[in-house]
Amino acid sequence: MSETTAGTGRETAAHDTVEAAVRAQLNKALGGVRGMLEAAVPTIAFTGTYVAVENIKLAVAAGVGAAVVLLIVRIAQRSSPQFVLNSLVGIGIAAFFALRSGKAENAFLPGILLNAGYGAAMIFSIAVRWPVVGFIIGSVTGDPTEWRADRGIVRLCSRLTWLLVLPCVARVAVQYPIYLADGDQSGLLGTAKIVMGWPLQVAALAAMVALLARGRTPIDREEPA
Repeated sequence: MSETTAGTGRETAAHDTVEAAVRAQLNKALGGVRGMLEAAVPTIAFTGTYVAVENIKLAVAAGVGAAVVLLIVRIAQRSSPQFVLNSLVGIGIAAFFALRSGKAENAFLPGILLNAGYGAAMIFSIAVRWPVVGFIIGSVTGDPTEWRADRGIVRLCSRLTWLLVLPCVARVAVQYPIYLADGDQSGLLGTAKIVMGWPLQVAALAAMVALLARGRTPIDREEPA
């Protein structure tokens, strides 16, 4: 048995119910408190610097620099840099939009578009009865599609996916009108992005945990051959 297979087996064995498995996988996907903070820090650095000095290049340097420092800390601690790298890519794309246009508020357009795309994709997955949260269950049970045979699990996964959709819809509904407003809206957009970033994710996760806490759906694991 390979190390990867053994690790998957230990992870699956650690959870006796669908609800416990989904809670663990969602926490892993968000990176816990540290992962969510690492996603917010570069935006805070970018927005704070621009509001203070109104210089796009310095603001970009502050945002990218913050992400690089977080990455160095991760590497020094020999911990997974996944969430810092995600943050670095995000601030890099934002920097490209801002520097190319010369408008600081354009740094926030990719995030708005990304949330719109995520929201649309998840709503579509619910509509066709392949809610994305179902694949979390599939990753734990070892069968990526077996969960669809149980209508109760499909309904549960649909409700959980809706809870992931809501933050995306809220961000677009609030931030896009600000982006379209006249004048430099970068300070307001930065504040909105920070306030509607990890706090909304934590709220969504809390709602999901509350929903999952009511259930005790056993995991039907495949017996090894």
